Amino acid sequence: MKKATQLISAELTQFEEHFKAAVKSKVPLLDRIMQYIVKRKGKQLRPMFVLLCAKLGGAINDKTYRAASLVELLHTATLVHDDVVDESFERRGFFSLNALWKNKVAVLVGDYLLSKGLLLSIDNNDFDVLQILSTAVKQMSEGELLQIEKSRNLNLKEDVYYDIIKGKTASLLSSACGAGASSTFENKDDVMRLKSFGEKVGMAFQIKDDLFDYGSAKIGKPTGNDIKEKKLTLPLIYTLSNCDETLRKKIIYIVKNQNTQKAKVNFVIDAVKNTGGIDYASKTMYTFRDEALNLLFHYPQSETRDALEELVRFTTDRKY
Repeated sequence: MKKATQLISAELTQFEEHFKAAVKSKVPLLDRIMQYIVKRKGKQLRPMFVLLCAKLGGAINDKTYRAASLVELLHTATLVHDDVVDESFERRGFFSLNALWKNKVAVLVGDYLLSKGLLLSIDNNDFDVLQILSTAVKQMSEGELLQIEKSRNLNLKEDVYYDIIKGKTASLLSSACGAGASSTFENKDDVMRLKSFGEKVGMAFQIKDDLFDYGSAKIGKPTGNDIKEKKLTLPLIYTLSNCDETLRKKIIYIVKNQNTQKAKVNFVIDAVKNTGGIDYASKTMYTFRDEALNLLFHYPQSETRDALEELVRFTTDRKY
């Protein structure tokens, strides 16, 4: 991401100031929690996509910074709520909010972040940005609920998996690109094109995350974690659709009843590798990446386009 961070380093610094101002509160407890959130923020991929998609259409402006702040507010709120739902006590190597302040405070903080994001747009009449991001929040909730519904019977079809990750992950990255574009582009076709671009990147990003579960690299979560949580992702879905009936029944039994036994989980991981599930998921991931790049290449070559291309390739080439 070196090219991207260098190109918009000043803008990222300015975004940080906008975000800190956006989360500021008069309640001491909230202020302490917000400071904790600001300090442990991740790679900031989504704000970078907002800023670069805006820069593709013109000069970054106050509306762009508000769009980036809204994206980060909503993303952070969903992470806080996810940790409560998943009963997770760690996030990016730090204690989660619910681990430090318990569930009630964490849920209220998530609600606070959502409301701050909504007010940030309403108070500045950024209704187009608000519509884009509100749609994303709806899609994220639908994606999560669809996954919960379908994971119960372990009979997930590939097309349903795509619907799930389109809602859960790709919708927010799509809205980040669309919101950024809406702050500088006058043509709605450009906004829709960059929304579609972001969705393709988001699909590739999630499949890469799913592939990490079958690797050996230290990525912040244990290998086989999705299997332990009975989550059917693309490598396993492909395997269950393409292996013989005996192996299929054995895998399903392990995922349902023996998902905490390391040796059994490793058996499933090996079966996925041997059946071609990893190769198939990787190929699909690169197809989404290339579709995203084709949309990006609609725009003439520039430093900004090169930086966005680098970010796209980072989503599929990253090691964590």
